[in-house]
Amino acid sequence: MVTTTTREPDVFTAISHPARRHMLDLLAEADRSVNTLAGHFQMSRPAVSQHLRILLDAGLVTEQRHGRERRYHFVPEQLGQVREWIAQYERFWDDRLKRLQKLLSKKKNAQ
Repeated sequence: MVTTTTREPDVFTAISHPARRHMLDLLAEADRSVNTLAGHFQMSRPAVSQHLRILLDAGLVTEQRHGRERRYHFVPEQLGQVREWIAQYERFWDDRLKRLQKLLSKKKNAQ
């Protein structure tokens, strides 16, 4: 018996691919169409559309129809969970660096 679990795409999965991160960088500058985005990559337009679908499913972009064209818009607020995850490591390193600074200060004062 084979069981499969279907998982909702998440932000971390969506940003795991370099092309999707680059698409977000481009969309952070301005809303763009699939064709405009495809011009920045050496991949087919359907491949760009597949990457955009993953970003859409994760809520990182929205799409809006303008005539026959679809324009994509970056939703930076969706990166909040990434920011929260990174923040715990910032606190970790801040703590370590403060400890190192105290240790070095004690050694300097002891000399």
